[in-house]
Amino acid sequence: MLRLMMRRVLIVLCLIMVIATTNLFPASKGYAAALTVTSSGTNIIINTGSGLVYTIDQYGNLTSAKMNCIELNGSKASQINSGVAGTVSWNLLNSGSTVLITVANDSFTHYYVSRAGENIIYMADNIVTSYGEFRYIFRGDSSILTNMPAESNNNGTTGAIESQDVFGYADGHTTSKYYGNDQAKDLSIRGVTGNGVGVFMAYGNREKSSGGPFFRDIQTQGAELYNYMYSGHEQTEAMRLGLHGPYAYIFTTGETPSYPNLSWMSSLNLQGWVSDSTRGRVILNGLNGRVSGYPYTIGFANSNAQYWYTPSASGGTSMYGIIPGTYTMTVYKGELAVYTENVTVNAGSPTTLNTRTITGDPSATSAIWRIGNWDGTPNEFLNGLTISHRHPSDSRNLSWSPVSYTVGSVASMFPAIQFRGKNSPTTVNFSLNATHAAASHVLKIGITTALYNGRPSVTINGHGLTNPGPSSQPDSRSFTIGTYRGNNTTFSWTIPSSYLVNGTNTLTITPISGSSDLSPWLSAGWVYDCVELAN
Repeated sequence: MLRLMMRRVLIVLCLIMVIATTNLFPASKGYAAALTVTSSGTNIIINTGSGLVYTIDQYGNLTSAKMNCIELNGSKASQINSGVAGTVSWNLLNSGSTVLITVANDSFTHYYVSRAGENIIYMADNIVTSYGEFRYIFRGDSSILTNMPAESNNNGTTGAIESQDVFGYADGHTTSKYYGNDQAKDLSIRGVTGNGVGVFMAYGNREKSSGGPFFRDIQTQGAELYNYMYSGHEQTEAMRLGLHGPYAYIFTTGETPSYPNLSWMSSLNLQGWVSDSTRGRVILNGLNGRVSGYPYTIGFANSNAQYWYTPSASGGTSMYGIIPGTYTMTVYKGELAVYTENVTVNAGSPTTLNTRTITGDPSATSAIWRIGNWDGTPNEFLNGLTISHRHPSDSRNLSWSPVSYTVGSVASMFPAIQFRGKNSPTTVNFSLNATHAAASHVLKIGITTALYNGRPSVTINGHGLTNPGPSSQPDSRSFTIGTYRGNNTTFSWTIPSSYLVNGTNTLTITPISGSSDLSPWLSAGWVYDCVELAN
């Protein structure tokens, strides 16, 4: 009780000092409204006039961020990557109500921007050189910001169980910065809070990020808040150069803020900014061939930019704000590409597309049997929904023992992941009548990603089928770091009638690879999308 009273007294005294400082020491480059900027030669101190006071050092790092006099930044500076030095300069704009801080070097220019009366630090990065990883990290003080997403809060761990970034606990559950992250298409607001304080990230424009609408990357680790512009975490695309963002860190008294308006930053003349007047749009009049019960997404991508949109109930969609160029337009059923074409977008005028018909949905082909759905996800399978939330070894998961699956059983009995070192082989039992057994059929195994060049070795009634080559996949741990999203691939085999019998047939699936396994979990394998025997 005494500590709480002392803290409140200190906060009141601090607020009095802030008000006095605002009146006595106006900004060295001008002063308007409640915004003040003080430059000490090595530090720039910004007071937004409504509770937020933060400091940028001579290298461009955020070394302090106080909300109502409570320090929210931890012992390490908040920064790009792990700290990249640049030349720091600042200017007051809009009659002194806006401060623009520029951190520039030969590889990128980072911007900090704040406005009077707002507890927000707006940011953007114009990147001109490729990086293996590019991110901004707010390194929050975990003793103050104590309310953190549980899946990435590593407090209380008994130690790392994989590569010093996935952690285990006495009860067998797991946490990691890789778990609980949103797909790119769902990025909005996420934050950490404490007693009367909060810091939130508004993720902003993703047109220059990589990986498409379903890509996941690190958002939080304890009290740290990340915005990843690019990483190699199961990355399916190269880094895009240009202006990443804008995005924003929002400081509150603990409440979740509404999403801020970022469009006003078009007036700041940031390097790499593409104005609305030079962008184009696409009008799609309709989309035929959709299957009810599945979400659909329309994506646009080239080496310069990426976008995604949700079609209307009729399939017609107006897609705005696209940088001019020629794009691959992809229609996704779930996360599976079922239609593609090239579309050219022009500045200032719409590109109109007549109604398109989906032509590449594998579920449109009849099958004798099908395990799961052709949707580019393992969600319907055993432990499929937990991949993005926990390590496969997590005690909350159902057992990963080898499975003997009978066609017609519920899909949740079939494994989402095939590990060579943990749950192989998977056996599939199915029945054929005399007519089906007398004909050849095509077996298809669809995957969403693979590890260590893992691909299926298949035996039907003791007859081995030709082993396929590996699929093209990102070089990453993939499904142990919270993602199944790689490159969707379908392996196909023609099974001759001589391999089939009238009655019960047995199929076994085992991973093969030219690589060695590191553990039962880091072993050659893949994530399933669907398995079927076609007519």
